[in-house]
Amino acid sequence: MAAKTAYENYLNDTTLPETGIDALLEVLKLRQDGDDTFVGDSIDFVGPRVFGGQVLAQALLSAAYTLEYDKPCHSLHGYFLRGGDIRLPITYQVRRLRDGRSLSAREVIAVQYVEGLDKNGQKVTKEQVIFSMIASFSPMEGGLEYQGRMPSYPAPETLQTEQQLKHTLVDKVPEPLKLRFMRERPIEMRPIHPQDPINPAPTYPRHAFWVRAYKLGEQPVAIHQAVLAFISDYYLAGTSLLGHGLTLTTPGMQMASIDHSMHFHRPFDVTEFLLYDMWSDTTSHAKGLNHGQFWQNGHLVASTQQECLMRKHPVTDA
Repeated sequence: MAAKTAYENYLNDTTLPETGIDALLEVLKLRQDGDDTFVGDSIDFVGPRVFGGQVLAQALLSAAYTLEYDKPCHSLHGYFLRGGDIRLPITYQVRRLRDGRSLSAREVIAVQYVEGLDKNGQKVTKEQVIFSMIASFSPMEGGLEYQGRMPSYPAPETLQTEQQLKHTLVDKVPEPLKLRFMRERPIEMRPIHPQDPINPAPTYPRHAFWVRAYKLGEQPVAIHQAVLAFISDYYLAGTSLLGHGLTLTTPGMQMASIDHSMHFHRPFDVTEFLLYDMWSDTTSHAKGLNHGQFWQNGHLVASTQQECLMRKHPVTDA
């Protein structure tokens, strides 16, 4: 009963923070706390647990800040180990694994310090690891070039924004969820084949969005990559639900990201429209595997892959 009351209070919260691009940039401002250690704060992007995209972005920046030479990231591989609490700061501990002539590798461990009880019932502060990542950095250089063909979708100018579409759906949303449902995201999204989040129908598990952070302003490459990592966690896990006619709001649905990888192939500008094309090729053993590609001006600029936990629990009236 206490857990249910806490959830109801959460749904009825009318003091939701701003989540525009300025709020995102503020979250990306990390504080240095000793050698190769950085601290970041959180805001409620998706709920009381820290948004996975936020952790990806902050971890990537913390690793980039330890480089002696400015190198963009070319790949990262991370594991979400526990849900983070948005009320607590996150400490990013960076380990320098390698600094070669071209490649630099970093390990990042994200921890939160929570109060708990020891075996004698005494209050103690415990370190909880919520995320781990290895990232590799390398300067852009010439070489062999190949890519597939960019998928053909309607241009972003012909599509409604996610926020405009929300206004057409808000009457279907349960009253306690409407305030949260209508909040604007820090980035602009234009769905190409909008899904009904309340009454979805099974469909081929592929969807795409045009995305941009057009109010970002002039920023270094590390920020552009961090923002793209942030964006990459939106809707990726939910792709594996499309074939089942389910969404994250389906009663009894439990979902959590397990891991997340990202490869940066070519330069891009996150203030201009990028196509985020996503698909799922399998769901099994309570897990789904999802893939994504970012395209800009005909160029494949980044690829993503994520495995998620997905369980459909029976719903009772109790």
